[in-house]
Amino acid sequence: MSKSREMLADQVCCPPGALLHEPISAAVAADMAVKLKALADPVRLQLFSAIASHAGGEACVCDISPGLEVSQPTISHHLKVLRDAGLLTSQRRASWVYYAVVPEALASLAVLLGATTAHTVAGVSA
Repeated sequence: MSKSREMLADQVCCPPGALLHEPISAAVAADMAVKLKALADPVRLQLFSAIASHAGGEACVCDISPGLEVSQPTISHHLKVLRDAGLLTSQRRASWVYYAVVPEALASLAVLLGATTAHTVAGVSA
């Protein structure tokens, strides 16, 4: 094998540096599993991304429901699952409920998935 091929093989096999500062604990793993399980449903993932991409990271349920091919009670159920998983908060304003992404939850998911490192996300260590 040529020297350049060996170097390429080493780069693919063993990237330099660790993605996480340290392995996650059992408690963190359990917490992350709940969040990832909540996001594993396509409708919940769409709802979460719609809220996260909305101005200010919060949205009224009336803003995120259009385009989803499920009933309003089903949307409410999925939003409750995301809230229970610690991914969203909710606040009633008059007759509407506004949902917001929990910034720490989003940051911890980003660290776990390698979108950033624990060193670059303030206050979050995985």
